[in-house]
Amino acid sequence: MTRLLSPFAPEYDVYFVDQLSTCIPLLQHVGNTRVVFYCHFPDKLLANGAFVEGENREQISLLKRIYRFPMDWLEETTTRQADIIIANSKFTARVTKSYFKSITQSLRVVYPGINVLAYESTVDHNDPDNVAIFSVKPTLVSLNRFERKKNAALAVRAFASLKSKLALKAFRLVLAGGYDPRLDDNLLTLDSLLHLTKSLSLTYNVITPPSNQKPIKIPPGNMTPNDPDVLFLLNFTTSQRTALLSSPSTVALLYTPANEHFGIGPVEAMVCGVPVLACNSGGPTESVLDGPPEERTGWLRPPDAEVWAEALVEIVSMSLSERQALSDRAKARARDLFSMDAMASGIEDALVEAVRMGDVPHMMWNMWMMIFGFVIAYILGPLVLPSQKR
Repeated sequence: MTRLLSPFAPEYDVYFVDQLSTCIPLLQHVGNTRVVFYCHFPDKLLANGAFVEGENREQISLLKRIYRFPMDWLEETTTRQADIIIANSKFTARVTKSYFKSITQSLRVVYPGINVLAYESTVDHNDPDNVAIFSVKPTLVSLNRFERKKNAALAVRAFASLKSKLALKAFRLVLAGGYDPRLDDNLLTLDSLLHLTKSLSLTYNVITPPSNQKPIKIPPGNMTPNDPDVLFLLNFTTSQRTALLSSPSTVALLYTPANEHFGIGPVEAMVCGVPVLACNSGGPTESVLDGPPEERTGWLRPPDAEVWAEALVEIVSMSLSERQALSDRAKARARDLFSMDAMASGIEDALVEAVRMGDVPHMMWNMWMMIFGFVIAYILGPLVLPSQKR
């Protein structure tokens, strides 16, 4: 920031900010340059746990409200200073406008893009990492971090219900995701999933990529190394991801999180032509088309295991021609709306429009008022309610 605002810094036509909004007034009024801001999701709504649209937020203490007030105020005030605000989904745009009521401009949507070519690369079937996960058994795949809010338990329960409904034996579920044993959330989530799997009389195995240079201590248990019902894959590689999504054995991707701000998982599956089953909330409602049948790229359902099992029955029962038609539609939709080219085009349009706005009006007093208000809020906070031991 100091280098950008230095008198000797080169001049720029426009700044693109996609992290914290606090720098926007400085870039505008000290740097005298227009700013485009990419809003991923308001920090204000994540400070008290996962955000669930339509549910009452958990009441927080007066102390925490006082502590959060200056930061929330600063986030909203600096966000609205941006000349153009981009959101990563219609869901994020709607929620941001709803909770940041002082923002008057309309937020435009530019979806995050993925490198389509990375998912079309040839899979090395001799790679030890890929050999470790290979199976000819029909496979359901879930790609998510091992965090409680990702609700991978939904996939396990739906899979167990599907097996009982269709009396399937040659079928498996792969739960692959990022895992850090230093994080309690990761440890507890994996442990609870293992216990759930056992309680449903499903066999399982837990592995890490053979290429992993830092082996992870795997929780002890009665594992089944050969052909388990559920395979837990910790810290999968890019090659393993591509191998799973491009495998002819993969039947569907199960995307279990609810109220995701966007969710790249469904897009990754669609690029590979894999049917998607996701929750009917948040970003997947924009990326996945659930009907009419001739336009469908996936299924959107409430996070209920029995409802998901019924949807999986539909997916498993599709004919080869139906699967091929859905695959073609999914690939086309992913390329048209969620490729890097599509994202670059949307961002470029916003940058060009910002430059056309001309010089930035001189409103230095506005910036100093924001700084003054932020400092006063932090000074008065401890005086209103002294710190307490927790």
